[in-house]
Amino acid sequence: MTRTFRILAACGAAALATGGLAAQASAEEKAAPASVRADVIGLDGKSLGTVTLQETPSGVLVTTDLKGLPPGDHGFHFHEKGICEPAQKFTTAGAHFAGGGHMHGLMASGMPHGGDMPNQHVGADGTLKVQVLNTGVSLGTGGKSLVDADGSAFVIHADADDYTSQPAGNAGGRIACAVVSAPQ
Repeated sequence: MTRTFRILAACGAAALATGGLAAQASAEEKAAPASVRADVIGLDGKSLGTVTLQETPSGVLVTTDLKGLPPGDHGFHFHEKGICEPAQKFTTAGAHFAGGGHMHGLMASGMPHGGDMPNQHVGADGTLKVQVLNTGVSLGTGGKSLVDADGSAFVIHADADDYTSQPAGNAGGRIACAVVSAPQ
């Protein structure tokens, strides 16, 4: 009888431990949403399409499906606040998302801002369908999180980023913006 009790107690402890691990995994999954989808708007406030952010083991995969952008090369960044007000020309999104306080630019010594991404080329038809892996940001918690208390913004600039000028790459005005926040 004592042996049976010990076996049942051990099984119960294992079940509790497994349940505890499941609860811990569930809490971690809630802390890091698998993906976030946001509407990208232009300076006229109208939708240009969407940007989808997907957490991966290596960073955040940024996927765009946009139409109506001006042809040419454009700066492509995350900014520090999840506010996209067209009347303010998206300056309400704040500065680039630093994600660790690094210098701006892919050519900067050390690591670039977490929000820095390579320029993207929009063809003559105004369409931008790309995927970019950003290793300097996350959708989880901590200093690299895009989905903190005030969110962040995905911003496309009028000109190409020169990858060196401080603090923002001399990429010109902001022409498109999307609020990035945790799913509700």
